[in-house]
Amino acid sequence: MRLESLRIRGLRCLEDVAVPLGPGVTVFAGANGAGKTSILEAAFLLSHARSFRSGAKDALLQRGAAGLSVFAELRHDDGRGQRIGLGRQGVRWEARVDGDVVSLSELVGECAVVCFEPGSHDLIAGGAEERRRYLDWGVFHVEHEFISAWRRYQRALKQRNVLLRASTVPPEALFLPWEAELDAAAGVIDRLRDLYLTALRPHIEKAMAGLLPELGPMELRYRRGWAEDAPLGELLATQRGRDLARGHTTIGSHRADWSIAFEHAPLREHLSRGQEKLTALGCVLAQASLYAERKGEWPIVCLDDLASELDKAHQAAVVGQLGAVGAQVLVTGTEVPEALQAGPTRVFHVEQGHLAPLL
Repeated sequence: MRLESLRIRGLRCLEDVAVPLGPGVTVFAGANGAGKTSILEAAFLLSHARSFRSGAKDALLQRGAAGLSVFAELRHDDGRGQRIGLGRQGVRWEARVDGDVVSLSELVGECAVVCFEPGSHDLIAGGAEERRRYLDWGVFHVEHEFISAWRRYQRALKQRNVLLRASTVPPEALFLPWEAELDAAAGVIDRLRDLYLTALRPHIEKAMAGLLPELGPMELRYRRGWAEDAPLGELLATQRGRDLARGHTTIGSHRADWSIAFEHAPLREHLSRGQEKLTALGCVLAQASLYAERKGEWPIVCLDDLASELDKAHQAAVVGQLGAVGAQVLVTGTEVPEALQAGPTRVFHVEQGHLAPLL
């Protein structure tokens, strides 16, 4: 799939920008703070309904703007075209597909964007929440029953947490239906996550063999968020006293995590910052590859500040791989990366939120 055009209004320093896009590689070059990353952020919003920048929720809106919006013309590899958009007024988000108001999950289901950016190393070195987001985005796109189970789980989790924070301890009978719902939904979520990671493993292995061969064979480890030897419902009942003291549910699918270990670096603490970045890049490319295998088309790939994040050899390798599969690639940098200077690349200069085509 690819974006044929992108219209951005009120997003950070981008007051009103129209970006025509073609297949292959497009580079957005300019000084730091010019608005380059915000263009990639706009594309990512259409696919994730959130920013890839940490703590960016309130900072998305341009100073003084009443709202923001991102609209795009999307073209799938089978020739099907769609008009998609996401807008925000205050705290309320509204998604549209071909002019019709749809849920955020319906919008995300139509547009797939993966991104490697300066904060991507958090996928390896950061907290579990980022890894769950990565995992669940992938599961959502290939397993249709995931979203309903995830919604059921979130609703039950919220209700149980309300009970746990009540001023007086509620009777057991009020907990039982929500704990049963958590048990049932978590079983589905765990099964689908495990299936996805099993399918993802060979794609990550292939990516790591090319990016970090010196670390040797890798192992992908998954922890579901509660003990393996008992159903979640039983454990929630036995843990209720502790959860009442803490005011929240301490076990379940919302505490799941996964990790990568290498033969020559068994713990993530043994990886250098550069190796963390390359591992995260491998995970991003592997997820895109699995999406293409299942959906028959590559997602859009965003590479933010490519030249600063990767050395020249890895830049060339990544660009060559993505070019070989025909993915649409959006790249930012203070200048055109050396790996892209010889190939067919469209270039825009970005300055103070304004775009001008160069090539």
